[in-house]
This record gives sequence, C-alpha cells and structure tokens, in this order.
Amino acid sequence: MQPNPNQPTMHNPIAIAPDQTFNNTWPFSPNYSNAPGFKMHYVDVGSGPKNLLLLHGEPTWAYLFRNQIPYWAKLARVIAPDHMGFGKSETPTDRSYWLQDHIDNLESLVLDLNLSNITLIMHDFGGPVGMGLAARHPDRISQIISINAPTPFGQPNLLEQLTKNIAEAPWFQWILKAHQQNTLDQTLSQLDYNILSTLKLNGFLNNNIITETWLDAYRAPFPTPAHTAGALGWAKGLAVNKHQFESPHPAAIAHIKSLPALAIWGAQDKTLIPDHFLPLFSQLFPDAPIQLLPNAAHYSLEDEPDQTTSLVKDFLT
Repeated sequence: MQPNPNQPTMHNPIAIAPDQTFNNTWPFSPNYSNAPGFKMHYVDVGSGPKNLLLLHGEPTWAYLFRNQIPYWAKLARVIAPDHMGFGKSETPTDRSYWLQDHIDNLESLVLDLNLSNITLIMHDFGGPVGMGLAARHPDRISQIISINAPTPFGQPNLLEQLTKNIAEAPWFQWILKAHQQNTLDQTLSQLDYNILSTLKLNGFLNNNIITETWLDAYRAPFPTPAHTAGALGWAKGLAVNKHQFESPHPAAIAHIKSLPALAIWGAQDKTLIPDHFLPLFSQLFPDAPIQLLPNAAHYSLEDEPDQTTSLVKDFLT
C-alpha cells in the first residue's frame, strides 16, 4: 500500500552518499525519483528507442550490473533502479517490503519517467517485480531477459515448482529455519557484518571478485539494522507468506508470450534451481533460447560478467 501523500512520513537517511563511486567501480551519476513515496535511486545512461530496465534482487543493488551497464548503454538507454531499502535508495520506516510493494514502487518510477519499449533485464527477485510490472502494463514491455530470475506469469504449476525449489534450496531452507528459531531478524539485521556469508549462501563461484572495494559496495547499503528492512522484508515475506504475485489478465499473457525473450542461467544455481524455474520460463516463452552457464551459480553477473554482457548484446542486436 502506498503512503498517504497528505501525511508526513518518517524516513531513514540514505545509506550511501549519492557521489560514492567505490574506487570508480561505480562511476554512474545518481538520479532520484520521489514518485514511489520515497527517494528511489536509479542510473540513467545511454540513449535510443529501447529502454533497458535492469532489476536487481537480494541482497544486492544495481552495483550487480556495474560491468554490463557501459556496454549495454552503447545500444540503448539503460535505467537501473535500486529497490526500496537497497543500494542508494531510501529505506523508509513506515512501509512494508513485500513483493507487491516493490511492484508498486517500480510502477511509480516507470510512470514517472514515462518509459515504454522496455526490455526487462531481471535478476533474482527482480524477476517477480518485473513480471508484476509487465502484468500491469504489458503494452510498455517489448522484450524479456531473465538472468537467474523467476518469471511468474500465471503458469498453472507455479506454486508446485516454487514449493519444490524451497524444499531443496539452502538459502530458502535457512530462511524458514531461522524464522522458526526467531533468529532471522537478528541475522539479516547484521548484513554490514555478514554480507559475504549471505552472498555465498545464495551462491557465487568466482572468489577472485572478492576485494575490499567489492565487499564495501555490497555492505554499504546496510550500515545499521534499520537499513536492512529491504533485505529482511524479502526473506521474511517468504517465511510468513506475505508476497503476492501479480495475476496477469489473459490479454496481458497473450501479449507477453508473443515477445522476444531470453533466459541466462547459472547451471550451478542452488538458490533458484534451473530444473524448477526454466520450465516455467519455457511455458511462457516456448520458442525462447536458454543459455546455461556451466561455470556460474546464482550470481551469473558476478561469475561470468563478460559472457552475460555478450549474450545480452547479441540478443539486443
């Protein structure tokens, strides 16, 4: 639910300074929209008729796409927002952080920027958020790219596949166990300290990416427990069954199914297991190519940055 604009809201300060570049690994100028009811940060670079909308997941931020943005911006306009409670966006204290809230926020940003001809490029929970936008505004979407991202869009066996994945994935099993033991809030409220173990549990293979700058960039959004509301909300929403997938209208399903689509998936992803999620993608896009990356896990953009960059460039051109 969006806040009442006539009532004052209490917001936490933004965790990362707008001009913070993390040793020039994030050289992009900051932009902010107040349309979602808080200060939502986004990168806006490049130009052209296509709008690439880059949607990160848990517990990352648009920094996840840092290696790709300069290349993709040569082909199109690139907009990379930080979800509420992540990255350089604000972490309001008076909001809930369920899936439907993030869909609301993204919708507000897209309408504020009047984006159309959108290519969704989604990772992790950016998938359900992006597909939620597609359900509400199918006419604004022209292409779909899933990078280890679920694409829920009214598939009849969606719940069955999600349940199977939760039963196997260490990350989701930990969430449920920690919630039962009343330790979920305590653990995820310390992401400033345990960000590396959280990212490792979700899964990446390339340990060469771990530097002080890299760690600083991923821990920076979470300096205090109050700033971890986004990361905690996504995990807790699963544990208490608060996330609500958008229900697409039949006309929206017909339109989205007709679009060009691509799936890129780390074959060793143990958080979003390809055997459970790629069939859902293929149900929606039966003729779409699927690129499995054998040397990547959940964070394909970290494990295989050059390959993901090239696969998307080839798809776009």
